[in-house]
Amino acid sequence: MPLVCLGLSHNTAPVEVRERHVFPVSRMGEALVALRDYQAVREALMLQTCGRLEIYAELDDYETGVTQLKSFLQNFRHAAVDYDLESYLYTLLGREAVEHLFRVSTGLDSMLIGEAEILGQVKDAYAAAQEAQSIGETLHKLLREAMSAGKAARTQTRIGEESPSVATAAIDLAKQRLGSLEGRDVLVIGAGKMGSTAAKRFRSQGARNLAVLSRTAKRTQEVIAQIGAGQALEPGELIAALAAADIVVTSTGASHFVLTPENVGAAMAQRPQRPLFVIDIAVPRDAHPDIAEISGVTLVDIDGLKSHVDVKLEVRRAAIPHVEEIVAEYVDRFRQWYRGRATVPVIASLTQKAEAVRAAELDRLFARCPELSERERMLITGTSLTIISKLLHTVVTKLREKTSVDHSEAIEHARLLEELFELDVADQ
Repeated sequence: MPLVCLGLSHNTAPVEVRERHVFPVSRMGEALVALRDYQAVREALMLQTCGRLEIYAELDDYETGVTQLKSFLQNFRHAAVDYDLESYLYTLLGREAVEHLFRVSTGLDSMLIGEAEILGQVKDAYAAAQEAQSIGETLHKLLREAMSAGKAARTQTRIGEESPSVATAAIDLAKQRLGSLEGRDVLVIGAGKMGSTAAKRFRSQGARNLAVLSRTAKRTQEVIAQIGAGQALEPGELIAALAAADIVVTSTGASHFVLTPENVGAAMAQRPQRPLFVIDIAVPRDAHPDIAEISGVTLVDIDGLKSHVDVKLEVRRAAIPHVEEIVAEYVDRFRQWYRGRATVPVIASLTQKAEAVRAAELDRLFARCPELSERERMLITGTSLTIISKLLHTVVTKLREKTSVDHSEAIEHARLLEELFELDVADQ
């Protein structure tokens, strides 16, 4: 039953490929249920961020299971694509899959090293899989360990310092390109986590006029209320808002382009001598790439953002060796647990059989000796429990130790115990 990770990320696929394989939040549950129903897939969850889409799964059979996972990515929700998807995919098996997830959760494999959002995105993936009932014991344990590793990395190292998110990196890039943000007119499109963070940072950096536009009026007003200033706009006001802005940061969950050559062109016609700087941090992209051809418009997408801010992450890079030590520790801990599962049913069955024998013999003894007092019965019961515990202690301890040292030999020992004691392991 191998554990695998199948995915594509900013390391293997450009944004125009990644955005074709985004699952809307509203359909994630449906996708997980469909994934769970593949015959070779025992457990599965999907981790989706602006930089990656990954499926973690425990399979009955590696070859069949991976083929089914690839079929799922090719067919679920997506129309035919004009590229070879497999050329962008990576498949990690066993320890490699575990180590990769821990590197992701600690921020080592993020688009921006140590970015703040990733641990929350891992938690969201875990919650979605729990709700869809697509995970069992293995992935429950794996995700809990991944989140624990992520927290340890952030509390014990400086991996999370400086420019802690994609949204704040966008503000840093705007400052790098335009200088001070004081007196600038800013439009934030999208009132989700990244949009809200961007709006707050722009306000703290002295933006003159700040507007937030989204399709959900209530959420837009909540963001403005949290900031304490700014305008809450509706989609119908987009062109006017673009015409008034110096900087636009867009991060929506739309499945179509929000900024098009048509609406951006119409806005620029109202301000022909004034440049517009657009940072698109959404996946799928909000800004059509052709708007970069409009005179006066500069466009940076999520992949372009990474190349502009890498130089600012030296503090985080210095923390990498320490974080890698944390990852190695958690990988070994999970590996020992995972390998030890094979002997758990034998241990449980042996313990249950010993307890059943003990209880049956005591019942017979007490039936033959009705004159025993309650205290005498308690003393005899306690002694029998101690005998069973001491007899089993060495067997159980040695078997668990052997599991962490020599997995194959531990399995042989477990099978021998199963045969000698005629254990019914199938029920465990």
